[in-house]
Amino acid sequence: MDEKTMVSDALWGINGELKFFGDVIAQTEEPSLKQTLKQMRNKCEMSQEELYQIARAKSYYVPASKATDEEVAHVRSLFTQSSVM
Repeated sequence: MDEKTMVSDALWGINGELKFFGDVIAQTEEPSLKQTLKQMRNKCEMSQEELYQIARAKSYYVPASKATDEEVAHVRSLFTQSSVM
């Protein structure tokens, strides 16, 4: 297995963990457990960011081009309209 594949697999796994933490935190009522889960999620996010930066530096990951101002305004208007209803 090459390095690019390992980084990609690690990112995929971390992204799954982040989704899991989001689901579990939202369903947890006990305050100290919720806080612990948030701390674990934050560490996981930091790991994801580090791996992402490595992937970018080595050109393993090339992000999509940035949205134009018009595209951002359009999406913002969609959310503004839906929250008013």
